[in-house]
Amino acid sequence: MDFDPAWGTSADPDRAGTATTVAATTVTALGAGVIRRSTRLADGRDLVYYDDPGTSVGPERRIDARILDPRPETATMRQDVLSGDWITFATARQSRVMMPGADADPLAPQSSANPSEVPSRYDVAVFENRSPAFGPALTRAIGAAPTAADPPHGLGDLEELGLGRTRSSVGRCEVVCFSPEPAGSFGTLTVTRARTVIEAWADRTSALSALPGVEQVFPFENRGEAIGVTLPHPHGQIYAYPYVTPRTQRLRASIASAGPDLLARVLEREQRSERVVLQGEHWTAFVPFAARWPLEVQLLPHRHVPDFSELSAAERDELAPLYLRLLRGVDALYDTPTPYIAAWHQAPVRADRDTIRMRLELTSPRRAADKLKFLAGSEAAMSAWTSEVLPEDAAARLRDAIASVPEPARPERATS
Repeated sequence: MDFDPAWGTSADPDRAGTATTVAATTVTALGAGVIRRSTRLADGRDLVYYDDPGTSVGPERRIDARILDPRPETATMRQDVLSGDWITFATARQSRVMMPGADADPLAPQSSANPSEVPSRYDVAVFENRSPAFGPALTRAIGAAPTAADPPHGLGDLEELGLGRTRSSVGRCEVVCFSPEPAGSFGTLTVTRARTVIEAWADRTSALSALPGVEQVFPFENRGEAIGVTLPHPHGQIYAYPYVTPRTQRLRASIASAGPDLLARVLEREQRSERVVLQGEHWTAFVPFAARWPLEVQLLPHRHVPDFSELSAAERDELAPLYLRLLRGVDALYDTPTPYIAAWHQAPVRADRDTIRMRLELTSPRRAADKLKFLAGSEAAMSAWTSEVLPEDAAARLRDAIASVPEPARPERATS
């Protein structure tokens, strides 16, 4: 897990939970009846609330009354000249919290006993990570973000190879709290709340894409201790990178070789296969032809869409219940919840937007009820994979599991 809470002390130990001063907020109406309320935390980090349609949470938001240490300096990236990859060294992240009790949950609404990261009650809340891998500095100052000491000079600069090359690790890392509840995951949300999170992902993708120096935006959810999660609170994260990631670089090379319609052709082929596990009017989920992991599913929109911000209202509306069905089917495979990484791949901000289609890639190392796949010599060192499960068999099991769970209850009123 990549979250580091902003632990601090308040001048008044009870002030965090009892303050009546209202924070200054900017209020904006989004799609699906979602309301965005933007404000800041005590150390200047952005905090954004996303209210469900018909929320029971009032319009006012408390100020963050904590006294916090200054934010750490922006991390440094070093280039691996053998691969061209940029490696971030964010040493401040060593102090991340590990599985705190419910009374010390840093993602819960603040109380007199718990000076957490979120001052007020909320439906969905998004805030800047206190000790991020990327940022807070950017290629030029904007808002509370300073100008980096040694920022990248565009993608061309980052693609050059050389010994001893370094750059400031500009960008942004954000935490997305799916719910104020102390435990759960995206799959435990209601359809209405899932739709609010989707609206938040779209809104944050647009906002982060506009930051100076950001080249790609990546929403994701880590679920389960086997993945490395250190907080049970239902949440995800968003990384805004200063480069195009290595996985996306490989996809760009494949598209350059196979043709600009590669992802459309992949989807058409998979839709005709026995590997489809779930399909709607706008989305198809399938186990890919050459799946690496014992559980691996991709979910693609039928229309070419580069990222969340460009999804239509109808596509967002269908995604909420369909994605919940997929996740609940994953959990129905075994008697205990399945660990996974839910990775939302999106097109780069300024390149390949007409050829790279957004997609979910959900992977799990769980290959049996009591067995995990570990990446050892061949996979870890050489990226030469061996899979123990045929994709067609994995798809059949997942289809049965999805069929065994009830469809998520739809909200009584339309959300679009």
